[in-house]
Amino acid sequence: MTTPGPDPEDLTTRARIRDAALRHFGEHGYEGATTRAIAETAGVSPGLLRHHFGSKQALREACDAHLVKLITRINEQVGAESEATGVNHLAMSMAAIGPYQRYMARALTEGWAEPVFDAMVQMGEQWLIRLDERRSDPPLADRRSRAAVGTAMALAVGLLPKHLSRVLGVDVADEKGAHLLALAVLDVYSHPWLSLEEAAAHREALDKTRTVRSSKEKSDE
Repeated sequence: MTTPGPDPEDLTTRARIRDAALRHFGEHGYEGATTRAIAETAGVSPGLLRHHFGSKQALREACDAHLVKLITRINEQVGAESEATGVNHLAMSMAAIGPYQRYMARALTEGWAEPVFDAMVQMGEQWLIRLDERRSDPPLADRRSRAAVGTAMALAVGLLPKHLSRVLGVDVADEKGAHLLALAVLDVYSHPWLSLEEAAAHREALDKTRTVRSSKEKSDE
């Protein structure tokens, strides 16, 4: 796959401020980061930061918009170059946001960066449309729900590199580690842990539990 060229915007003063903000928000959180410290890291004055972004909230929104743009570029390029599966799309997206892992970890656990998560869910929905056409069994949940859960699982892999590297015995950030991680992900996706029959049995048990709970709630009213 051809590596995307640099975005012209990334060569600007505005981009330097944004990248500094990504670093500070990731290290200190939204409340802990200050525009003065961000401006100092970017090598600009606080006044110039305000000129470009207006407020800390607007700056954080610009960080989210940058990551969405990055993910979208990767997704569009992969889709144009091959019949890649959702695994490829998510893997390439995770590679794109790899340098911003601290920001993503902080943002997602604290409940912000909604546009980034939503963009990845939408991307997941797009490839599920194609996958559903090849399914012989009906899905247990709607497409958006499955895309949301799949996105959360994919993001967890990218946000736990230290734990993965420790358990795998190799740094997942280098070529050897990334290759091993990719093989493991491919195996998990290509060999489900449950057969269709086992999944049906679990579905039946869940439905029975739900029915019992609903009946109990009605009797308690």
